[in-house]
Amino acid sequence: MIQVEKKQELVQKFRTHEKDTGSPEVQVALLSERINELTEHFKTHKKDFHSRRGLLKLVSQRRSLLDYLKSKNGERYKKLIDTLGIRK
Repeated sequence: MIQVEKKQELVQKFRTHEKDTGSPEVQVALLSERINELTEHFKTHKKDFHSRRGLLKLVSQRRSLLDYLKSKNGERYKKLIDTLGIRK
């Protein structure tokens, strides 16, 4: 799980307006943080297949949000993936 301070920091960094907590950018940033934590977990726990299923669900959810953002506003999509370093 993401620490409260880290979560608040990500929300403040990626929000689109003052009270924004649910925009696609914020959701993708939070999912990316969880995905990175799980990836580190799998480096030491190679046979944790139950958590691996959860990781695949998170990746799928992030992909869906990114597809939505790309279809609605390509400029915001580009900015987000550049900031997070998701794509090559």
